Amino acid sequence: MDIYSVFKPLLFQLEAERAHDLTLKSLKMAALTGALVLLPKPSVCTPRQVMGLTFHNPVGLAAGLDKNGAYIDGLAALGFGFIEVGTVTPRAQPGNPKPRLFRVKEAEGIINRFGFNNLGVDNLVENVKHAKYCGKPSNNILGINIGKNFDTPNERAVDDYLVCLRKVYAYASYVTVNISSPNTKNLRALQEKDALAALLATLKAEQSKLAVTHGRYVPIALKIAPDLELEQVNEIADLLLEHAFDGVIATNTTLVRDAVQGLPNAEQAGGLSGAPLRDKSTAVIRQLAARLQSRIPIIGVGGILSGADAAEKINAGASLVQVYSGLIYRGPSLVKDICRVLG
Repeated sequence: MDIYSVFKPLLFQLEAERAHDLTLKSLKMAALTGALVLLPKPSVCTPRQVMGLTFHNPVGLAAGLDKNGAYIDGLAALGFGFIEVGTVTPRAQPGNPKPRLFRVKEAEGIINRFGFNNLGVDNLVENVKHAKYCGKPSNNILGINIGKNFDTPNERAVDDYLVCLRKVYAYASYVTVNISSPNTKNLRALQEKDALAALLATLKAEQSKLAVTHGRYVPIALKIAPDLELEQVNEIADLLLEHAFDGVIATNTTLVRDAVQGLPNAEQAGGLSGAPLRDKSTAVIRQLAARLQSRIPIIGVGGILSGADAAEKINAGASLVQVYSGLIYRGPSLVKDICRVLG
């Protein structure tokens, strides 16, 4: 029997964020006591070469679950091919008031309005340093997702991204630039053509300097929203090519509620993820793939609750996939299911 199927009804009796925190703390305790060795091993997958990195398998943990990098070793035991932590900002910030996490159970969806709650980039770096998963030598892949503080105006957003990039560069396998959370006011405006061009140019120049300083090239990916018109997707793709970005993650959560209209919690403000996001994110992946023509790899995320969902993302043009909400509804067996299907 899948042990998560026993605990899921109990967790779903709890307020969503409390269940989230309890699960992570339990994973950490299990990692410290060695209990995680009892978990079944994931299916063996063929390694993937993406962004110049070797991924043990194509199934990653999306950013947002472990914002401070405090639970890396526990999460690693679930069989992911890579883990992405964050979003982290230069300074600690509390995020939006609680409650800020809601289940839309009837549609297998999640709505969050966390607002980049995190303890700051310095805290995350210290946690990464102490994670066994990141110990040297290690072939494990760790992505670090960076953002801006809520009170930093967009005109100075690049300064926040530079602070984070400089501080995490030495500890990341790749860095993700998050400009697509719907829960930080005006953040998505950074996806507009002129603002994005300036941001990408500055970050790419800094990446080149840091590669020399550290003697190591760390890829940078951009995470984008699903709520984009085709013209906007094409503009973003063209800018990624122009500035030689290393990857793109599609997509973040959606503000659209068509798929959950009338359901409990559907009216809550925030970004919607899970099954209701599946088709929108896949459509963006397909549009990106058509424009990029395999010149920049795509990491697909959004609404993956089965191996078949992951295969749909790969068939649309993704090279790798990430999960988050699917874990809440399916548990750790989801990783094994995806590996089995993707091979």
